[in-house]
Formats: sequence, C-alpha cells, structure tokens
Amino acid sequence: MNSKVEHEQQIPLLNLKNVIKQVKTGSDSLTILQGLDLQIKHAESLAIVGASGSGKSTLLGIMAGLDQPTSGEVWLNGQPLHELDEDQRAAVRAEGVGFVFQNFQLLPALTALENVRLPLEMSNQYSLAECQNLAQQWLDKVGLNQRVRHYPTQLSGGEQQRVAIARAFACQPSVLFADEPTGNLDRNTG
Repeated sequence: MNSKVEHEQQIPLLNLKNVIKQVKTGSDSLTILQGLDLQIKHAESLAIVGASGSGKSTLLGIMAGLDQPTSGEVWLNGQPLHELDEDQRAAVRAEGVGFVFQNFQLLPALTALENVRLPLEMSNQYSLAECQNLAQQWLDKVGLNQRVRHYPTQLSGGEQQRVAIARAFACQPSVLFADEPTGNLDRNTG
C-alpha cells in the first residue's frame, strides 16, 4: 500500500469536535446541535435517524460544509471546514463530496441529463464528450435512460430523486451525504 493511501486511512474521513449549532428565533436562541462529537473512518457507513425536526438535515449540512456550526470543529478529508470561507468550502465539496438533497435541488431550466452533467463540467476533470457520456451512464444506472431530455417539472418526484442520486454519484465522490434519499421512491426503484 502506498504511503498516501496509508496516511489517508489514518486520518478520519469526517471528524466533528464539540459541534454546536444555534439559530436565532426572535429574541431567543434555539439550540439544534449541542456538543456533538463524531468520527467516521474511510469506508464506513453511517445512518442518522431521528424524529422530524431533530436536526438531521442540519447535521448533514454541517458535515458537508453547506452550513457552518455556531462553534466547534468540522474536519472533512483532513480539511478544517470550520476555518474556511464559503468559496473554500465549495472547493472542498467540488473535490470529493456528493449530496442527495431531500428536496432534490435540480435546476428547473436544465434537463435531467444537463443536471447530472453540470457538476462533471464544473469539476474540470473531463472533456465535454466525457461529461455527456458519464451523465448518460449514471442516468442509465438509475433507470432514466428514456427521460434524459425531460425537465424536472416533467418528471415525477421519484424520477427527480433518481436524477439527484445520479448527479451525486457522477463525480465519484469520496463521501456521499444523502438526506432522505429514498423518500420519493417506490419499492421497485428504491
């Protein structure tokens, strides 16, 4: 095993230290996360379960660098997300984070194929032809090969969810965050 791989395996994929998240509610403050410590190693899977409104989506957003904690440390792939500005966090996400959003976050003016192709193009790792082929392959994998030219409003909720899943996997991220990824899928496609 080469030394870079060994070093990466020693550093946790994700490390949260005393993470607190509070939001203002008028003159008061609501604590969503309180003193959370969490460590996830490479190749580990974790499911976060809890009641609606318990902070699961907030936690996922903080772990992925989409949101900042009020205090505490968040390390992703050795990067201190808590010390980075939004542009720097976006660069970290672009290098190796996939996210399946609970509400899809598809761009309405883009077709299914274009929604999956966009992050591939933005990564600057592939030619335009490769982006097109990879996007098509991922849509094929989620069973949407006949719907690639359809816009999100022309797709069912389950089909939109599958586009979001294809988009999240397209750049082959080192970590994938999924916020209720099968909520709109039936037994056959979930």
